[in-house]
Amino acid sequence: MDLLIQFLTNTGFYLADYRNIIMLVVGGVFLYLGTAKNYEPLLLVPIGFGVLVGNVPFFKGFGLGIYENNSVLHYLYFGVTSGLYPSIVFLGLGAMTDFSSLLARPKLMLLGAAAQGGIFFTFVCALALGFLPKEAGSIAIIGGADGPTSIFLTAKLAPHLIGPIAIAAYSYMALIPVIQPPIMKLLTTRKERLIRMPEMRTVPKRERLIFPCVAVFLCCFMAPASIPLLGPFFFGNFMKECGVTERLAQTARSSIIDIATIFLGFTVGASTQGDVFLTPKSVGIFCLGAIAFSIATGSGIVFAKIMNLFLKEKINPLLGAAGVSAVPGSAREVQLMGQKEDRTNFLLMDAMACNASGVIGSALAAGVLWSFMV
Repeated sequence: MDLLIQFLTNTGFYLADYRNIIMLVVGGVFLYLGTAKNYEPLLLVPIGFGVLVGNVPFFKGFGLGIYENNSVLHYLYFGVTSGLYPSIVFLGLGAMTDFSSLLARPKLMLLGAAAQGGIFFTFVCALALGFLPKEAGSIAIIGGADGPTSIFLTAKLAPHLIGPIAIAAYSYMALIPVIQPPIMKLLTTRKERLIRMPEMRTVPKRERLIFPCVAVFLCCFMAPASIPLLGPFFFGNFMKECGVTERLAQTARSSIIDIATIFLGFTVGASTQGDVFLTPKSVGIFCLGAIAFSIATGSGIVFAKIMNLFLKEKINPLLGAAGVSAVPGSAREVQLMGQKEDRTNFLLMDAMACNASGVIGSALAAGVLWSFMV
């Protein structure tokens, strides 16, 4: 009988408390959204399952949890805390990205820069609410709507907040179809949403090949702390464009990025142990993250409207919403919103140009924040 009681007291059923139950429900919601609703399944499914695994109750000291030295999960989590997984993801993103639309219409790069306004606005708000400067910088980067960038910067500045910040960033990325359309409608008129973008010029291979070489120097000289993200990003793009390393580029944009995404999502999810995750700070992070993402979307749209005051050839302000770096979700929403007004209006390629500049912009913003905080 004593052995039975000892066995039962060692089970997760006995050790569980309300925080574990809450997080298990959260993990279930993520899995539901990813599988049933098809909301960013490549992100939400690994994270959701990681949340389930990370919140199985256990006795401390057995080397099981992600925060316990020498546990398997702890070793896998090193890729998050060191910034390894985000760098690998950026390598794959670079190998996927086609900068032709951005090179054909370089003025759209300004919309990617403008959308980063949400980051710095939220940084000030977080400081005003009492967060430490490093914590405020980590929270603010959620406005870039870029999960790997958020994780990378948080690992460097406030590693104790990786769980809530990563969950917030990926949650808002998955909820782009819910968050962005109302903001786009609120800030634009029907006449503006009907604006057509002219046909793009064909970008020669030489330009596409030179761009990553020039961009990596300009960006990394401007913000050297962005090298771990933008270095692999532009390298991946160069492999794609040079034409002689297609096998490497194919591997980077398929197997390598998939492996990194699996481990990144799973370990971030597993890091959300109830006793660590469910704190008042987490609530503040989610609220500020929503503000950051909304301001980023709005600032891109407003800046597009300001640009139109000085341009003869107007640009569709909806494109400003794609200035956040949630690739390709925000570009897809811009396309859908434009086609709701006019089915023959195709904004996707222009939106992808803004998306690409948003990826660069958020990585630069992360580099700037990291430089100032250390």
